[in-house]
Amino acid sequence: MKQSIIYFKLARMWVARRFLSSVAQRSQFAGRSGLFRRPQHGCLPELEPRYLQCTCCWRSRVPVAGFETLNATVSSTSEPCNEDNRSLDACYTPEQRDTILLLLNNATPSELAGVKLLRGRKSLNIVDYRTKNGPFKTLESVVNVPLLKHKSAVTVFNAILNPVKKEKKVRVQLAKFVSPEVDKSWLEEANTVVSIVCGTNRVAWAHVDRRMMLLDWQQLDCPNFLRGTYMASAYLTDVSAVLALLPSADFYIVEKPSISMHNTNLYPIMAHMRSVEAMLFALLEPRNSSPDTNIPPRVLNMMRTAVGRHFGLMVGMVRTSGAQIVQQLMTESVTQELPRINFPPELLLKYRNYFQMNSRRGGEELCDALLQAVTFFELLSASQSSS
Repeated sequence: MKQSIIYFKLARMWVARRFLSSVAQRSQFAGRSGLFRRPQHGCLPELEPRYLQCTCCWRSRVPVAGFETLNATVSSTSEPCNEDNRSLDACYTPEQRDTILLLLNNATPSELAGVKLLRGRKSLNIVDYRTKNGPFKTLESVVNVPLLKHKSAVTVFNAILNPVKKEKKVRVQLAKFVSPEVDKSWLEEANTVVSIVCGTNRVAWAHVDRRMMLLDWQQLDCPNFLRGTYMASAYLTDVSAVLALLPSADFYIVEKPSISMHNTNLYPIMAHMRSVEAMLFALLEPRNSSPDTNIPPRVLNMMRTAVGRHFGLMVGMVRTSGAQIVQQLMTESVTQELPRINFPPELLLKYRNYFQMNSRRGGEELCDALLQAVTFFELLSASQSSS
């Protein structure tokens, strides 16, 4: 009996000693939530093991880690640069920095345009910057490029390191009516356009910005049109006089007339229209650029029938006058808080009587130029909202 009591006391003391030993060992790693310390952004985790005693032999120690700590560690390294005041170079490994700088310093504008956020002017700005200042030596120097700030640069760097599968270039829906084709990103960056319409004896234009504000709206008589045998020098004189008055814009939209080839009586008119159209293209864009330069054409054509369908002016295949619609737009500019297009008071006063019935002032070209500009921006806006 006494021997049993002694064995019982010894067993209790042994259990107590093991318990106190495990408590002391646990206190050594107190305050640590798991196997890893919380690492800084972009750093590899530092191993900090903690242990549980093996319940079989009480001698082996099994390392464990808290899953919540592991998850926090993984998530903290997946987004290396969330703080704007951190150096961009500290967010990436040397190999990643070399990969990013290699592309930024050697890629052509068209290759840069394939990277997220580098379409349009940003790719050209990168090439211009490295041409003037030499190759990029650090990632931090990239923020000196116009239109590239800290958050945009991080998105660009991540896109370079993790390129997505190339998709087919998106063409704006205007491609059905506008030629040549232009990447949607270039059209979206356009702030102003000048819409040009040629008549039989005058040229009219409308200068409109993205806010749908009419900046300039006028026409010029061309006395040499349809005179004699279409002398090139005489036509050049009239077209050059028009170009001297045209304001600067991101794009020039020249109306593409829809004259039937089957009506031989209209051949002289067709020849006249094509002559003026060709001169406008040549004089407004006197350069030949390679398709790889990533520079959009400055002059575009827009189908006359496309504008007619947009405003409901088509009767069969014939487009009717848009004078009544222009009168309505001018009235809305005064009476509505958010009109379709905003007219300056001086232009309202100047053209208030131009578009009345039986008016001999010759306002059809003015109407067509304005409606073409409105159609361009409205179709572009519709394409942006649907994409």
